[in-house]
Amino acid sequence: MEHAISSWAEAAPRLVAVAAGREAADLVIRGGRLVNVQSREILDGWEVAVAAGRFAYVGPDASHCIGEGTEVVDAADRYLIPGLIDAHMHVESGMLTPAEFAAAVIPHGTTTMFTDPHEIANVLGLEGVRMMHDEALMQPVNMFTQMPSCAPSAPGLETTGHEISPEDVAEAMSWPGIVGLGEMMNYPGVVAGDPKMLAEIAATMRAGKTVGGHYASPDRGVPFHAYVAGGPADDHEGTREQDAIDRVRQGMRSMLRLGSAWYDVESQITAVTERGLDPRNFVLCTDDCHSGTLVNDGHMDRVVRHAIECGCDPVVALQMATINSATHFGMERELGSIAPGRRADVILTSDLATLPIETVFARGQLVAESGDLRVTCPHYDWPESARNTVHLGRELVADDFKVAAPEGVETVRAKVIGVVENQAPTRALVRELPVEGGCVMPDGPVARIALVERHRGTGGVVNGFVEGFGYEGRMAIASTVAHDSHHMIVVGTDAEMMAAAANRLGEVGGGITVWRDGAERALVRLPIAGLMSDAPARDVAAAADDMVAAMRDAGCTLNNAYMQHSLLALVVIPELRISDLGLVDVTRFEITTPFEGQD
Repeated sequence: MEHAISSWAEAAPRLVAVAAGREAADLVIRGGRLVNVQSREILDGWEVAVAAGRFAYVGPDASHCIGEGTEVVDAADRYLIPGLIDAHMHVESGMLTPAEFAAAVIPHGTTTMFTDPHEIANVLGLEGVRMMHDEALMQPVNMFTQMPSCAPSAPGLETTGHEISPEDVAEAMSWPGIVGLGEMMNYPGVVAGDPKMLAEIAATMRAGKTVGGHYASPDRGVPFHAYVAGGPADDHEGTREQDAIDRVRQGMRSMLRLGSAWYDVESQITAVTERGLDPRNFVLCTDDCHSGTLVNDGHMDRVVRHAIECGCDPVVALQMATINSATHFGMERELGSIAPGRRADVILTSDLATLPIETVFARGQLVAESGDLRVTCPHYDWPESARNTVHLGRELVADDFKVAAPEGVETVRAKVIGVVENQAPTRALVRELPVEGGCVMPDGPVARIALVERHRGTGGVVNGFVEGFGYEGRMAIASTVAHDSHHMIVVGTDAEMMAAAANRLGEVGGGITVWRDGAERALVRLPIAGLMSDAPARDVAAAADDMVAAMRDAGCTLNNAYMQHSLLALVVIPELRISDLGLVDVTRFEITTPFEGQD
């Protein structure tokens, strides 16, 4: 791979020679204050010497490492902190390929990412995972891959484009960039002893790698204990202080996330700041960040700043975004601290609380300065099979998006998906809706929702109702990003607009489109698997900004409404979702009817 780095074992002779003063370092950084996340100290005047992309010497005086060819950087009394690590994230949520995601986050100081490409796994299977894995390894920073565990995420409740098998997991464990198993979302399967889920976990453990967790239930009784016994080593689905406490008491790492729509740090970090639990078992992550957040607000630097604003000591917050993450994946001898032998990923910043990311080195190379990217992030040659994934089977019409009412009624008590702002869970609501001409006519805050099958061209459409977006007038928004099955989700107030939006995405090969009053108002093209663009992040963010503006013009005031839209088919998080098989009651993990009283 273009940006491969020698192992510590391969580099050891040179590292020893440089540290001993027998050979010259490639780079020496002097005149700064080193933040040691191993000892939780700030060491004034400590210097670092770099050779072969790794730290060779870390100590009070690196002058003996300087030779004729050594680049010497004056830190100008700034802090040296380790490159930031995102312990759990999905590249596809940025609507970018790994290369463009890396290009977007490097200037924000992210030098390591542990990525779970289960979005593309649902569309293209193991082959899609391999494409993501291969492009990740081409980057000048560390992008490790967790092999997706759940495609489908809830067997029997949805149909994906491809399925992941234990044999796929076992094969992937031999790939060079695979560090473990992606989040085990099928927690009912683990609790029930499902052979397939346990076989995937076993294959990961036999490879000596980490099993990612996802336990979205509030039940902390026997099922929770059974899930942990199955092997998941972390969880990012907590939203309350007690969630974080319960996980670390069971030997899990509690991952606190701040993404584009997830604000779960403030409510849980009090387990450390107020309850005094050991902070080394807490990890910061983003989970899902769209391109607009990356361009306008930041990445892991944003998460660390937020943790500090929530009362966390700055050095402890940095530990949660560096050494804690590396330790969790068994890579603390490779990443996460400024210490001999580790990859030379280091940031220069003038303030630990506000954390301006001023200079970024990755593997000893300057990769960003003053917000500007200084390296190339190579692209994978994505084949046509990855660019032709939206198959509707036929042209959709307005009648496809209408819900027939039971005969002879003037109103129905409909089950409605209730969106909860800034959180992954939805609410299962019941609303009385009028009937006209034999069809349910949602009004007021209730809109229509449909899931359109797009993997096999069946022409199937499942309809329901959703509340919380606030849409008004004749409008619709359609997206081929529909976690986790990634069919097409269409939400709207008008059946004709919904049909137009769905057909438009079939025409362009995937993305997001917003329609109002008979015309398209915004389009984000996502040609790769209907999930990603290989355009630069700023271009995708600009298109996404237009999309958000169009949603707002249609009456939506919800924070990060698009992220909420894209999760409406996530049938592993309570309470009510939609899939290609029907409306899903996630509290009972079963298909349910659209109207109350029909069960």
